[in-house]
Amino acid sequence: MFMANRRRLQVLTRHASALFSTNTTFQSLQTPPPLPIYQPLKTLTSKFPLIFTNPDPNWSQTRHVSSSRIGDVNEDNEHSEEEDDDDDDDDYDEAVGDSEDESVSGCGSKREYTAEEKEAEAAAIGYQVIGPLQKSDRVFKPYEPVFAVVQIGSHQFKVSNGDCIFTERLKFCEVNDKLILNKVLLLGSSSQTIIGRPLLPDAAVHAVVEEHALDAKVIIFKKKRRKNYRRTKGHRQELTKLRIVDVQGIEKPEVPEKPPKAPGKKPEKVAVAA
Repeated sequence: MFMANRRRLQVLTRHASALFSTNTTFQSLQTPPPLPIYQPLKTLTSKFPLIFTNPDPNWSQTRHVSSSRIGDVNEDNEHSEEEDDDDDDDDYDEAVGDSEDESVSGCGSKREYTAEEKEAEAAAIGYQVIGPLQKSDRVFKPYEPVFAVVQIGSHQFKVSNGDCIFTERLKFCEVNDKLILNKVLLLGSSSQTIIGRPLLPDAAVHAVVEEHALDAKVIIFKKKRRKNYRRTKGHRQELTKLRIVDVQGIEKPEVPEKPPKAPGKKPEKVAVAA
């Protein structure tokens, strides 16, 4: 209440100073002495009528203040302030809501890749998706004595025909998809070894996606002594299980067949006389 009266007096003095400075009729008048703040507006209008009237009709910025009670003026001021606060709150809520909607729409939307972008990202990691495995495909072969060192992402694996490896989750491939691992660093067999510089262009390792799984949970615990600071987090890495079905790019030696075992005669047991 006190602050509202003080603001109104400040506005009135500002308008009075504007009147004295712009109009020539008030140049001979003296500036009224400062009044105490607690005097009502009715007393002010009776003592200084020139401040509340507009002698110049051309001056458009007029403001007539009349009130019978200070309480009425204060109530109007409080209602106007509450309305302004409500408008500000509504504007703030709308702005926050719009920003939240934008953030949610930006976070929830997934990027759509084209076929060229998928192939480029897969090639950068070190594989190529051929397609789903058909029932008529006979990709699983018996063991062959050759091995290869392949790079998938930032990891290297030594693989042979029939091996099973776990890599970080591979994108753009599903279970039972056929893959070609084209980043081959080394090929070897019992008779020869081929080393790439750094890769072997004619080598390839064929694999089949068997499963997308999660690794065992790893606990991350942080503590600062005497600070009441403890943080515990868990992490499970997404993995992809690959089954190696073929290694190409090197001559495969023939696997010697094991001769069949000759049926041996069991020795006869001889009874020993006691």
